[in-house]
Amino acid sequence: MSKKIDLRQSKLKELLIEQLKRTPIIQLACEKITISRATFYRWCEKDKKFADAVAEAIKEGGNLVSDLAESQLMSAIRDGNLSAVVFWLKTHKTEYNSKLEISGKIKAELETFTPEQEELIKKALDYSLLDEDEVSNKLI
Repeated sequence: MSKKIDLRQSKLKELLIEQLKRTPIIQLACEKITISRATFYRWCEKDKKFADAVAEAIKEGGNLVSDLAESQLMSAIRDGNLSAVVFWLKTHKTEYNSKLEISGKIKAELETFTPEQEELIKKALDYSLLDEDEVSNKLI
């Protein structure tokens, strides 16, 4: 590749990473800097350092979106939005979580073995304590 193409690609990668920090959606970031998703994934596959930077940018962008969402939620709570209030309480206070109570009875019956079954179990346990050669000798 020529230096001019390398330089352009490097600049596009930087722009893409910055865009992902603001909007952590690959399709939107690619559209914004005018590259295809195929190009994006090819770059990730061929350049581990770039792929790592992308993962970090998406994480950072996700945190930004979460901060924005929480800010909107706080505004909605301040405005008296009952749905927002209920959501906050259910996700932050265990006493407001929805609960499901199940009750019932379990009846357990122990099965007794026949004398033949008991004998087979004893033999199986005896064999399990032997090494392979000893088992072969007992079976002969």
